[in-house]
This record gives sequence, structure tokens and C-alpha cells, in this order.
Amino acid sequence: MDRSENQHELDKLCFSIRQLIEQHKYEESELLIQSAIGSHPHSPEPHNLIGILLEKKGDHLTAMKHFRAAWALEPTYLPAQHNLEHYGTFFSKGKCAYDETDCIKEKNEDLYKVEYDEHGIGHVVRRIKNERINK
Repeated sequence: MDRSENQHELDKLCFSIRQLIEQHKYEESELLIQSAIGSHPHSPEPHNLIGILLEKKGDHLTAMKHFRAAWALEPTYLPAQHNLEHYGTFFSKGKCAYDETDCIKEKNEDLYKVEYDEHGIGHVVRRIKNERINK
């Protein structure tokens, strides 16, 4: 199986697991993910997905281990990093990341702007949420 076929299969897995978890079909999800871990042992996606499933089932400690395993397998895999940050706090905010489409972040340059005072000195200030950017 070449890399693109492998990735396509993992993308389908992420989509299927998202739907199954949203329908609370946890046992079916677990079987699919376990099969994927066996057939894709070096891919971060199955570990990330089992982490999400374990969080939904209330097993926080084991879920965090799987998120870390996904991140260790691929340090650039954004969903694992997102879920570690999301679930690694006392007060989780936002949604979990099943795949990279859930990890769209604001660009850093868009978070701040320069405002000039009456003396012409620029000050970097954080943008107000939903403020328009004129480029």
C-alpha cells in the first residue's frame, strides 16, 4: 500500500470514528480503532482516536497516554497536540480534534495589531475577537 492510499484509509477512519462516537457507538468505534492500530502501528491517527474515545468513556489517564503516543509517533500531527492541550487542563474548552480539519488556528499575525499614539509611537495590542483585518 503506498503512502497516499494509507493516508486515504486513515482519513476515512477518522471520519467514521467521528460519526460513531457522536452516535455513542463506543464498542464499534473501539473495534475499528484497535484494528487500525494493528494495521497502521506507526501512524498517530489511531492513537489519537482511541484517546478521544477513552475521554468520552471517562478514562482520562489512559486517553492522555494515547494522545502522547500519537504525538511521539508524529510530532507534527496537530490533532494530538490539540487534544493534549485541550484535555490536559482542569477546564477543557473547545472541541476535540479528530483530524487536522479540527485544528484550524488563527494566524499569529492576525491576533495583534499596531496602534500609534499621539506621539507616533507604535504599540502592539491584541485584536478584539471578530475585528476586521484590513490588508
